[in-house]
Amino acid sequence: MKTLVIPDVHLKPWLFDRAMRILKDKKAETAVCLMDIADDRYMGNRVDLYEETYERAVQFAQAHPDTLWRWGNHDISYLWDRPESGYSPAAKRTVVKMIGELQNALKSPSQIAFIHRIDNVLFSHGGLSARFVRRLGGKLTEAGIDKVLAAVNSAPQDLLWEDGSPLWLRPQAGGTEMFGSETFIQAIGHTPSESIYEENGVIYADVFSTASDGEQIGEAAMPVIDTLTKAYEIIAVEGKPRKLPSDWDMLGPARRRHKKRPGFMR
Repeated sequence: MKTLVIPDVHLKPWLFDRAMRILKDKKAETAVCLMDIADDRYMGNRVDLYEETYERAVQFAQAHPDTLWRWGNHDISYLWDRPESGYSPAAKRTVVKMIGELQNALKSPSQIAFIHRIDNVLFSHGGLSARFVRRLGGKLTEAGIDKVLAAVNSAPQDLLWEDGSPLWLRPQAGGTEMFGSETFIQAIGHTPSESIYEENGVIYADVFSTASDGEQIGEAAMPVIDTLTKAYEIIAVEGKPRKLPSDWDMLGPARRRHKKRPGFMR
């Protein structure tokens, strides 16, 4: 099945418009959203943008009811009350409410999870390592894939919040043994990349995240993966429509001189 991967969203509602066009043009049959719908650099007080972005996600779910949604750390942090870099206290109530609306828009609760499989492709936010599966239970490494994914999706909150979990793993650094690499390819986001690429059985897709100056880090594109053959193509899309005013912009020149520009870690 040709599956569109919608990369980390981070308050860019127009990404759903780009995804809609790809599906309308029949370049893909279905979609998986890597989420991280919430949070972006210097946008913590733009509660209206949080609501708009999640509302577009709800509309996308209604228009394409077979879409799968994969929890990102920037979404689940609001439900679990675990503030992290980029977390917006001002937007918390809105995010929790809108995630509930997204869940209600799905045909099945199982459509939103920490990891999904379609044929020979695993979709998660940061990737599933062999080490994490071993942590879930020694015999699980010998179990069937469905049992492994069920164990991941029902893992304790504290375990899923650790650095090596599918929410936080960063295999780009190298030296990570990915789970099931002899059979499956994995499609992930989480760590910004300048381009969509595949390395050691992992397709990296987080190209719409922003740099410290607020500009997009990577290419304007989304991958479409053939989940049977594991081959993929990169579909170019239109970039951001305009620069949105951020918290930093709203400070004004005089106040900026006396305030350190904040950082933001993914």
